Amino acid sequence: MRKRAIVSMVLSALVVGCNNDNKESTETEKSQVVAKTEVETTQAVFNLETNPFFSDYDTPFGIPPFDKITNEHYAPAFDKAIAEAKAEILVVANNEDVPTFENTVVALEYGGKLLTKVADVFYNLTGAHTNDELKALSKDIGPRLAGLNDDVNLNPELFKRVETLYNKIDSLDLRVDQKKLLVDRYKQFVRGGAGLNADDKQQLRELNAKISKLGLEFADNVLAETNNFELVVENKKELAGLPDYLIEAAAAEAIKRDKPGKWVFTTHRPSKTPLLMFSKNRELREKMWKGYTHRGNNHNTNDNNKIVAEIAALRAQKAQLLGYKSHAHFVLEGNTAKNPENVYELLNKIWPAGLTQAKQELADMQAMVDAEGGNYKVEGWDWRYLAEKIRKARYDLDEEQTKPYFSLEDTLKGVFYTVNKLYGMTFKERTDLPVYHEDVRVFEVYYKNGELIGLYLTDHYVRESKRGGAWMNAYRSQYVDEKGEFVKPIIVNVLNYPKPTGDKPTLLTFGQASTLFHEFGHAAHGFLSNGIYPSQAGTSVPRDFVEFPSQVLENWMFEPEVLAKFARHYETGEVIPQALIEKIQAAAQFGQGFATTEYMAASLLDLAWHTQTDTVAKDTNKFEAKVLADLGLIRQIAPRYRSTYFSHIFSGGYSSGYYGYIWSEILAADAFNAFKEKGIFDQATAEAFRANVLSKGGTDDPMKLYRQFRGQEPDAKHLLKSRGLLLNK
Repeated sequence: MRKRAIVSMVLSALVVGCNNDNKESTETEKSQVVAKTEVETTQAVFNLETNPFFSDYDTPFGIPPFDKITNEHYAPAFDKAIAEAKAEILVVANNEDVPTFENTVVALEYGGKLLTKVADVFYNLTGAHTNDELKALSKDIGPRLAGLNDDVNLNPELFKRVETLYNKIDSLDLRVDQKKLLVDRYKQFVRGGAGLNADDKQQLRELNAKISKLGLEFADNVLAETNNFELVVENKKELAGLPDYLIEAAAAEAIKRDKPGKWVFTTHRPSKTPLLMFSKNRELREKMWKGYTHRGNNHNTNDNNKIVAEIAALRAQKAQLLGYKSHAHFVLEGNTAKNPENVYELLNKIWPAGLTQAKQELADMQAMVDAEGGNYKVEGWDWRYLAEKIRKARYDLDEEQTKPYFSLEDTLKGVFYTVNKLYGMTFKERTDLPVYHEDVRVFEVYYKNGELIGLYLTDHYVRESKRGGAWMNAYRSQYVDEKGEFVKPIIVNVLNYPKPTGDKPTLLTFGQASTLFHEFGHAAHGFLSNGIYPSQAGTSVPRDFVEFPSQVLENWMFEPEVLAKFARHYETGEVIPQALIEKIQAAAQFGQGFATTEYMAASLLDLAWHTQTDTVAKDTNKFEAKVLADLGLIRQIAPRYRSTYFSHIFSGGYSSGYYGYIWSEILAADAFNAFKEKGIFDQATAEAFRANVLSKGGTDDPMKLYRQFRGQEPDAKHLLKSRGLLLNK
């Protein structure tokens, strides 16, 4: 997943605020004086402090000086940055010169540098390496940034300047990227409430502040629920079936939690998933499955039921205030899908096929249980365990047999090999640069001609200070500054793999290895960006397009030519046998009923929450149960994310957009077919993909860019074929 820091969503170009336009023009002038005074005052105060944010980073490549930044630096840095930004925006809003693209749109684009600088570090760390102080500050800063967003969007003078330019856009002689920047900025104001009356603008401010605050509370609760859960085992006999690496990791976790001699399992994926897959102890599996699927739904201090319902209701109210039927209609207007009706049309074609396949998979499992005299009905906590047994029997493929060939280090080399063959990227590790945690590694990234592309940070291991999942982000995005200098990106991939124990390296499942490729697909999108304006560069594309480049790169993991280069046994150095590769390929479509259904159930649950027009908060559990019952979802499958821990949509910026993964996957399957037609490392195809997709960012309509690369519309048949599904099955 490409994770955008909250600040990136506050304003697409400028994360700053200005005067409150509920006042008349005389009040605007007063606020200008106040803002100027604030800046002068804070400037004098803050310059007395030694704060790394208040000067250029004196580090190689301009990497943040993590070794010098402390928790105490953030609050004054945010205060100063906000004060500076207010003054900057007032200069644009109250400029008496005739509006031009340069003095209005470009001026907005390059404002708020300090705020972006501070927020890029702060919000990366609140996801990857947080603590109680950062959490507390997030609750203060989030609503303030939401308010600043409103200050910009609701400023009448600023909107008038942008609107004036928008109304004569065809006569301005703008490039394609400039024209799109102006259109996007105009839409930002309209969608931000610029056309509302004074009372409605105030109501919008209050709604935005509430939604922001609740989103932060939701995220804190999910993190607490995930970290607080522990499944403690005292008798080793209960560990039957579990692989040695998992038992060792559970013993280490027990020691860390002051429970020596025991074994502790958590709901973090590296612990939860293999336990559900391999444990012969059905009671143990049930406890883990319920612990995971009931996060945020335990009616304790971390309960998210009321928060979910309130966020959904407030979003519906906000959408209707802005003139939209629902929150989904508001969000999807800016996506490639355009509206929820188009999304439903796609999902309703795939859902029946996925559900039918899932029911067949369930029948196969029940038949196995009956044949073995199990005398029980298959439940959700049995699914992964029984599926793994069937997979072994049907394809003679044991995950433990494949893991020795996918050490983390060698898989990372496989990623580097792939992008080197495709785009000429090379990597050189640096061990002397500042990092925010000892687990983080840093690489210089170059083109094959020796030109520096940027810095790549990797943060691979699970820890309590890190939220779950995997994502890409930027400590500095690519763009061209006002002086015309090309600013090189600093990109980070954050994952949650188990840390090595003893002298054994971290060994990955095939799925975990594929995730490494996926996340670097996002990184490549950021590295190979060639945009001018900050808000258009890198991964600044619609939500239902942003996963496309990352999903494309996953495909190389299945190719024998690539596997032969990096998939080596961590002890013997033996290249993965061709027979094992063939088994992996043969089993690739196994379990797609479950995979498709659990994902799509979450996507449809997301849409259900956000297409509602009722602005009254629902009973979360009843609402979710009805949605899933109406879909016909079998009880043995829970949505990939249930409402109370669905961080993507209630705290992660994917509201109404979780469908985007499969929308993007259609593009990815079709795009990879272009490589398959001409060779997986065909340089002409790779260059066309780089030039038309990876380098373009948000400079043009994404589907236009896709057609320029492919020469045709995407065909969904390639996705259905890869998943073993048929539309009308």
